[in-house]
Amino acid sequence: MGRLAEQISAFCAYLETERNVSPHTLAAYRRDLEQLAAFAAKERGDDVSAGEVDHLLLRRYLALLGKTAKKSSIGRKLAAVRTFFRFLLRRGEIDKNPAELTATPKREQRLPFHLDIDQATALMEAPTADEKYVLRDRAILELLYSSGLRVSELTGLDIGDLDLSGGMVRVMGKGGKERIVPVGSRAIQAIREYLAQRGELAGSGALFLNTRGQRINRRSVTRIVDTHVLRVAAFKHISPHTLRHTFATHMLEGGADLRAIQELLGHASLSTTQKYTHVGIDRLMEVYDKAHPKAKSPG
Repeated sequence: MGRLAEQISAFCAYLETERNVSPHTLAAYRRDLEQLAAFAAKERGDDVSAGEVDHLLLRRYLALLGKTAKKSSIGRKLAAVRTFFRFLLRRGEIDKNPAELTATPKREQRLPFHLDIDQATALMEAPTADEKYVLRDRAILELLYSSGLRVSELTGLDIGDLDLSGGMVRVMGKGGKERIVPVGSRAIQAIREYLAQRGELAGSGALFLNTRGQRINRRSVTRIVDTHVLRVAAFKHISPHTLRHTFATHMLEGGADLRAIQELLGHASLSTTQKYTHVGIDRLMEVYDKAHPKAKSPG
């Protein structure tokens, strides 16, 4: 066993006995560090030690990983290497941590999946008249899509939070921040029909109830969305949060200002909202490629 392999074994023993990490975490650390050890042995020989691993070797190692691994995986491996070298630094086995000079690769920007207008319309119309809770389900779907609410915000709504005549709803968002959000006419109509079925058009009780007459919870809302998505069967599995993404994307494509969308979604930072600009640009490029006479390559 080479010197670096021995140091890795000592580090893993420390994680297991003193840090009491889970077997899964321990295996992940060992796997990531043994991968580095194999690369270092090829570069510097089988007897390489941690002290011979510098930031240039680490950069070559990360460059090799970058050919096949995702940036998120590379970031995790680098974090394991940093922790390993910090351990050796505390023990006095190395003079400096070479991983501290190596930048973590930026994660890929994952664009939020959203429905197109036809898909959203089909989902809104999925609840059918022969179902016992059709009016409640339709009101939930319409409100999620109409106002871009988080599921926690929707389940926390009381009847008194609604101003149906004014087309507004008062929402308690993250961090206890209250905001007023417009509600579309389709959602208003769906909510009126649902409340009329319940026999309640005013009051302070929970807006949406489960089958036991109690306030509906997140799991129930997810189940409702899943049920009607399966019926439409036109797109992959989505979550209630997908309707929030869909709301924001359709608002942006319709010409809404990004600051306005930020306020409607209740985002504390505009940077959180800006991910929807990527979706909007992708859509604009698609339209451009199809419509502009000079967009296509000659051939």
